[in-house]
Amino acid sequence: DFLVPSNKTAKELGKVEIRKANEKLRVQATILIEPEGQNAEGWQTGVALDASISMKPFFGRMFEGEIPKNVEKVYEEKGWLSWHNKDGVKFRNYSSEAQKDAIEKGYIRNTQNIVEPLARDFIAYLAGSLDADGGTTIIYWACNDGDSIEVLGDFTEEQCKELKLQGPAKERFGSQTKLKNAMKYFVELFKTAKRGMYIFITDGKLDDLEDVKKYTIELAKGIENGSQNFIKCVLIGVGDKIDEEQMEQLDNLDTGTEVDIWDHKIAKELRSLSEIFAEVASENQIIASTGTIYDENGQIVKKYTDGLPSKIDFLLPANSKWFELEVGKKRIRQQVLFS
Repeated sequence: DFLVPSNKTAKELGKVEIRKANEKLRVQATILIEPEGQNAEGWQTGVALDASISMKPFFGRMFEGEIPKNVEKVYEEKGWLSWHNKDGVKFRNYSSEAQKDAIEKGYIRNTQNIVEPLARDFIAYLAGSLDADGGTTIIYWACNDGDSIEVLGDFTEEQCKELKLQGPAKERFGSQTKLKNAMKYFVELFKTAKRGMYIFITDGKLDDLEDVKKYTIELAKGIENGSQNFIKCVLIGVGDKIDEEQMEQLDNLDTGTEVDIWDHKIAKELRSLSEIFAEVASENQIIASTGTIYDENGQIVKKYTDGLPSKIDFLLPANSKWFELEVGKKRIRQQVLFS
């Protein structure tokens, strides 16, 4: 099985999966489109920001650069620099006066807050395009011991333009990264909502992956038997230490049902915010009156005469390098073979 990377996927397509099927390639793909009609009704939305300690630099809450040794000596003489031991390791502790002086002299600077603009974009998009009430709920998760949450509240598309997102104010940055409680918060808060879309922004490895899997399976079974309303959760990875293998485990989790709760994206590879709907597509949602799929030799492999659904499934010759989807006067080419 092979999932075409986001940066190799045609901009009109959401998720493209390739599987070997005897002497053929089976292609399953979603056509990127926001929910419409009944599928666009009754959504509640949330954005959850990882507040574990490793996220501090991404909220602009750490310093980068270096203070020269001779300057450190001056700070120490002024009482602006002290030392402390933790687990046998010696750490510097700069006073606020030292930090201010070092910033003014250009020795150090705050790290860039990359979370704030990213989160604002998601909040504005969900609040303005999807949320039934026009407001997206924002929380910090993985606070304190990793299980705690700090709730910021609901924000509209307009409000989030000036929203400051610099990490938790009431809780501490967490010692672990635990996701389950953040999921539960949204599920229980919006238990009467017809549909839920929840975005979780994180930088690294989950410390409660197995608990999240068990909870996800429980939710999927509830959705299938009708005791739980539909939800979609998307992990957005930031930084350069993302454990994408964990993300893929959730994305491809076998729940024993036809329900697929998790999707994942890497922030720097996102082509558009609408990619969060890559797995919300329905086989029953018709997006065009007709559509035709061609192989690389120009042969028709599938023709949709009664309507093109937003989720397509077809077979290609095993040695195919690409296919083309014709919709109206447009042809969308997608590579399937990568050397």
